[in-house]
Amino acid sequence: MTRFDGKVAIVTGAAQGIGEAYAHALAREGASVVVADLNETAGRAVARDIAARGGSAAFTRVDVSEPDSALAMAEFTAEQFGGIDFLVNNAAIYGTMKLDVLLNVDWDYYKKFMSVNLDGALLCTRAVVPYMKKRGGGAIVNQSSTAAWVYSGFYGLAKVGVNGLTQQLAHELGWAGIRINAIAPGPIDTEATRTVTPGRIVEKMVEVLPLKRLGTPEDLVGACLFLLSDSAAWVTGQIFNIDGGQIFRS
Repeated sequence: MTRFDGKVAIVTGAAQGIGEAYAHALAREGASVVVADLNETAGRAVARDIAARGGSAAFTRVDVSEPDSALAMAEFTAEQFGGIDFLVNNAAIYGTMKLDVLLNVDWDYYKKFMSVNLDGALLCTRAVVPYMKKRGGGAIVNQSSTAAWVYSGFYGLAKVGVNGLTQQLAHELGWAGIRINAIAPGPIDTEATRTVTPGRIVEKMVEVLPLKRLGTPEDLVGACLFLLSDSAAWVTGQIFNIDGGQIFRS
């Protein structure tokens, strides 16, 4: 027996990187996992890989910024596996992110960015809540970032919003037995980070970390599984830094 036997989880943005690591970890713990992503080729490959390793998984295409797409994702999951217990809101525009300042960023791009990186977590949560209520409760993990506490332009602003969304929804969902928390990673060694962040900036970030290395997706897995599990039954509305000591909050 493993922790999540009989449980059903959705991981958005699970076609690669951190989301892929979460999906594999949940499957190893016995959950049936829906790999939800815009990238059909990579997403289907992740689901096939999970199945080849003895896990239970299915892929569905989702645009988290579109309400109907989020609803279709939830409906697909319930039809495929009988319900929904867990949601990991990991999808984001990151590796392809334009770098600009708040005063100059193109307004249409800004709105699209926020619709994915902030509003998407709310839309997916709204879509799954009715199914979680039918199961008597559930757990949600949002993907934040230490960018919420350092200057990071509109990316950091979106993560500040994710933190606030996590805290506000904890109040709205607690009565239904649904817990919601967030993980705030520091610099993580993924293809997306290498694409969007120049190497010299990454080196400077590592220099000031107490634990002097980049994190890996696997460094985040333990926190995610804990927050979804019954071991965190009295934990909600919290933001957990998994960052090598990058941010100290007293």
